[in-house]
Amino acid sequence: MKREELIKKWLDNELSSEEFKLFHKLDDADELMKLSESIKAFQIPSFNSDSTFEKINQSINPTIFSLKNSWTRQFLRFAAIVVIGLGIYTYIGSVDTRISTSIAEKTSVILPDASHVLINSKTDVSFNKNNWGNNRDIKLEGEAYFKVSKGAKFNVRTSTGTITVLGTEFNVKHRDGLFEVMCYEGSVNVNCNDTDQLLMSGDSFLLLNGEIIATDKENLKSPAWKNNQSYFKSMPLIFVFREFERQYKVILDYQLIDTSQKFTGSFAHDDLDLALKSITLPLNIKFEKLKQSKIILSSE
Repeated sequence: MKREELIKKWLDNELSSEEFKLFHKLDDADELMKLSESIKAFQIPSFNSDSTFEKINQSINPTIFSLKNSWTRQFLRFAAIVVIGLGIYTYIGSVDTRISTSIAEKTSVILPDASHVLINSKTDVSFNKNNWGNNRDIKLEGEAYFKVSKGAKFNVRTSTGTITVLGTEFNVKHRDGLFEVMCYEGSVNVNCNDTDQLLMSGDSFLLLNGEIIATDKENLKSPAWKNNQSYFKSMPLIFVFREFERQYKVILDYQLIDTSQKFTGSFAHDDLDLALKSITLPLNIKFEKLKQSKIILSSE
């Protein structure tokens, strides 16, 4: 029997006992079997697709194994294609989908389970849609409103805390020094600083600069920013100014202002002058608009 036929039947596991003896008499039988075992035991790490074939080629003693043989060449090519294909498949499956918004921009996304996420300005969210059926996890940096379809556990993960639900509507804000969760329907569990807090409809969780702040029950049906307004209740002024800069393409100079004073009120996202008056008049603050979108704030 020809050498090529023996190798082909060996690859297809069709060798008879007599043919198996003939196969073992081939000069490169040991090398072929070692290569086969290496491929079977292969687990996909990170790899260089350009060098995969070359590494397989170099793993075989060139003085014994000749690539001139057509069946050997096909076998090695097939092995390299399998390795590369599996690696690419694994890499693609592990890549997260990421959505980012810029200043004064809002967007929405429908998750693979039909859950809906409305994303506020200057926010990053990411999730793995290929593994969504097994793991409903989404990472958040910024602010977003979630309307979650019922199903398996749904997690919103931030660097400060994790919000877990089964099916509900809630808002999460995670900014510099601020972590706030507001439940509008159903219930959510907030895990933060190794503690768990269950929120029902109208309840909220607020962490300011590492300190948990007690909050009153709210009757709002959705966050104000969904309707192009920002609303604050006894919030330090610094957080109001930062949100203002996220909603308008301006820079506020508030060095002359006591930013620790509390502010209760709101401002619109579609009228700069009206918004400025909304946050300055109640606190007797003057403003001066300069060029290059800079606004100077000072006390009256």
